Amino acid sequence: MRKCEIAGWGSWLPDPVTIAGETRYRIGDDLSQLDMLASACERALAHAGIGVGEVDLVLGASAAGLQPIPCTAALVWERLTGRGTAPAHAAAFDVNSTCTSFITAVDVASRYLDAGDYETVLVFAGDVGSRYLNPAQKESYELFSDAGVAFVLRRSSSENRGVLASRQQTWPAYAHDTEIRGGLSLLPSREYADGSPDDYLFDMNGKKALLGMMRVLPEFFEGFRERAGLAMADIDLWVPHQASAALGPMLDRLRIPRDRRVDDVKLYGNMVSASVPLMLARALESRRVGRGSTVVLCGTAAGLTANALAIKL
Repeated sequence: MRKCEIAGWGSWLPDPVTIAGETRYRIGDDLSQLDMLASACERALAHAGIGVGEVDLVLGASAAGLQPIPCTAALVWERLTGRGTAPAHAAAFDVNSTCTSFITAVDVASRYLDAGDYETVLVFAGDVGSRYLNPAQKESYELFSDAGVAFVLRRSSSENRGVLASRQQTWPAYAHDTEIRGGLSLLPSREYADGSPDDYLFDMNGKKALLGMMRVLPEFFEGFRERAGLAMADIDLWVPHQASAALGPMLDRLRIPRDRRVDDVKLYGNMVSASVPLMLARALESRRVGRGSTVVLCGTAAGLTANALAIKL
């Protein structure tokens, strides 16, 4: 078990809007992704009862960040420290596995904490997916929401709290089922005027992506539970990425009990990297899980990547 425990969390959601009869959360032009992420981090630090001077590492876990250089973690850290005026010593870098970036970041953080390299890690996730959507693709245009979420993780002094196991795998045959092609070196922004505007918007082949997930996930999760040494009855709650309306049938296919899983796509939509941490925060706030609970954070992401991590709270 990797010694890692949750010390606090915070989230920030824009006002809800109704799209095609469903509730979604999308920021307006008066706010930025930086505003959203920094607010979530400030709330997480306050909940943990610490200041920026106690943070050793900042991990950014957004699928699409603020700008190519520097990393989003550095820019959020700049905001949190008052443009560097507050005493602080933390390292800051990004971890990106698109929609499952938070899970990957917790995995990375737990290893640093368990090794004793750091004592306190601030992990944030959040995207403004609404600003990348193509109105011509109805499926994705009506699905996505914006949100920011942050967690403070600390090195646990208890032998009974920490990360039990993790597994991540990518199937490159499905790499282009979900993507934004333009904006960096392959299709740089300077070529936008002469290229296709669609290359700079979110593009998803939902049916193909779903079929790919159905093929690979049963074996992936069976292997994960074997690695973790967990029977289905040992897991108090599964917190999956809220990808789409297909989540429920997929969880049924994986034989995950309905009373031990989170399925709130209808209420929140797909919040990209913020999806898993927001559902975890809600489960903690409602006391659906608490000290001693075994929780599995899991999901799929562009790549095609699958991700799972079991943590004992």
